Amino acid sequence: MAGPHADSPGTRGAFGTLNRHCRTMRTVDVAPTSLDRLDHLIGPERWAGVQRGVQAAQARLDGRVFWHVNATATGGGVAEMLQTLLAYVRGAGIDTRWLVLDCPEPFFAVTKRLHNALHGSPGDGGALGAKERSVYEAGLVPNAEDLLSRLGQGDVVQLHDPQTAGLIPHLTGRGVSVLWRSHIGCDTTNEHSARGWAFLEPYLREVEAVVVSRPSYAPPSVPKERLVVIAPSIDPFAAKNAAIPNGDVQRTLARAGLVVGVDDMLEVRFPRRDGTIGSVRRHTGAMVAGGPVPAHTPYVLQVSRWDRLKDMAGVLRAFVGHPDVPVAAHLVLVGPAVEGVSDDPEGAEVLQECLQLWEELDPVDRARVHLAALPMDDVDENAHIVNALQRQAAVVVQKSLQEGFGLTVTEAMWKSRPMIASAVGGIQDQIEDGVSGLLLADPCDLAGAGQLMGRLLTDDALAARLGAGARERVYQKFLPDRHLLQYEQLLAEMPLALRHPGGTTA
Repeated sequence: MAGPHADSPGTRGAFGTLNRHCRTMRTVDVAPTSLDRLDHLIGPERWAGVQRGVQAAQARLDGRVFWHVNATATGGGVAEMLQTLLAYVRGAGIDTRWLVLDCPEPFFAVTKRLHNALHGSPGDGGALGAKERSVYEAGLVPNAEDLLSRLGQGDVVQLHDPQTAGLIPHLTGRGVSVLWRSHIGCDTTNEHSARGWAFLEPYLREVEAVVVSRPSYAPPSVPKERLVVIAPSIDPFAAKNAAIPNGDVQRTLARAGLVVGVDDMLEVRFPRRDGTIGSVRRHTGAMVAGGPVPAHTPYVLQVSRWDRLKDMAGVLRAFVGHPDVPVAAHLVLVGPAVEGVSDDPEGAEVLQECLQLWEELDPVDRARVHLAALPMDDVDENAHIVNALQRQAAVVVQKSLQEGFGLTVTEAMWKSRPMIASAVGGIQDQIEDGVSGLLLADPCDLAGAGQLMGRLLTDDALAARLGAGARERVYQKFLPDRHLLQYEQLLAEMPLALRHPGGTTA
């Protein structure tokens, strides 16, 4: 059996007490979600596979905790995916816990540079040398001490993305299994990605397995036998994806101040991740430029973080600059309120750049473009608002310059929205061009992006066909049962990673 865990009352971790001077990582509470609700959705054959996988995982992880560590609890696809998967794992009776790093701002400046580099982008052009390594490692030392104080012998720890890779050397040889999950990468190695991987290479030497979203994202130094490919997934029942009655879509967007509408004062409810029900509040400051979209107006939507690699500015230029886009259509660019995303110091700058670009537009074009920064103080309400925005959109776009996977693509596809997305990264695994969406071959091709927007805005039959194909694609490939079973298989194939304290293989 595993040793005691610091998160249990009256106990401490197997590796000693917590140094009172170290930074304490935040524990993210995850309420269990029963896997049973997938039963009617996925059919008897897939459901039988889920049941077998759960039984195997329960036996293998009996007495152990499956820990997950990442950089933020809100504001990005990794956090959303962890919330979904860990809820299902807990619902299956497996003890899994989620911790978020507590690091100073200089640490996140370095990791943002790493993030851009692994995407093959120069980012701010700054160095990733000895000084940056010192900042990175110093930021993680207190977190490592905190983590070690919580762990028990035989536990499994999965670290997520570049921010956490430096924890690996602190954990190896401590009687726990260590996995590292990279959600990002680029399809073709260049000088920028090479320096990013070179920075991380010393930390990855002893990790037992590296999980990536697609083969091209593999760190060059990691042997193939330690590499596992697992694509992300979405939860069809979460606030971001659950079905919403059409009337509540309209009420949500009006109450959030995003679309003009009459508030009939009826309550709009949505599911919370803890199993309770929330109610949409009235907001007045979410639309930061352009005011609410006029009622009954078709709009093109992109939802993403305020990150230069998401190219919100490029979407704006493509929309206003192409004659094929009908003048009656509007554009809505939506991101999080920048103060709500702790690990992305670039967000405020990118939002300001988009606002400046909006201000420079011709008045006629300016009236057709809207920028929104959704509040992050209630992440479930935020998710519900995004859900409503996607369901109301005529076309959904994800014109990323680089993309690890792109959960916003999967989310919109599940809602049968016609998609336009760049043929980069994991988006290529989601969209079959011409079947479940339209791929933009060159993400920098503004004229091509505008032409595709105009095509879907004016061809209702094509939009409907692609929307239907999109939902079917997600049903077949990107629901949680596939994702969870791949993790069960990963753990089953790692006997060295699952030893009892005495050293015998489980």
